[in-house]
Amino acid sequence: QCLLSGSWRSDTSCRMVVSTLDKDNRFSGFYLPGPAAGYSELLTSPLEGSQQDTELVPQPTFSFTVNWRLQETARTSVFLGQCYVDPKGEETLHALWLLREAADSPADDWKGTR
Repeated sequence: QCLLSGSWRSDTSCRMVVSTLDKDNRFSGFYLPGPAAGYSELLTSPLEGSQQDTELVPQPTFSFTVNWRLQETARTSVFLGQCYVDPKGEETLHALWLLREAADSPADDWKGTR
C-alpha cells in the first residue's frame, strides 16, 4: 500500500518517524541521523512533507523537509523520492536529498549547498 506513516531506518542508520497522513496526504514527524552523519551536536529534528494519493498511484512519490536542530549553524534538507512495494509486499523508500547550510554572505553562497 505504500503509506509513509510509521518508523523507517536507512542503510546508514538514520531514523525517520512519520505521523499518520492527513486527508491531504500531508505528514509531520521527526528525523534523527545515524552515527555515519558525523554531526554529534544534532538533535532530533522536525520534518514535514507530503506524498501522492495511493488511490491514484500504488507506488507514490513523496517529499519532506527537515529543519535541523543544531547548536551553531542553520541547515535544511529536502528529500524527494518514491515508495516501492516488492512482490512480497515489502515497502522500500528510495530518495535523493539536498542539504543547504546558511552562508555568511552572497559571496559564500556557492558553498552552502551540498
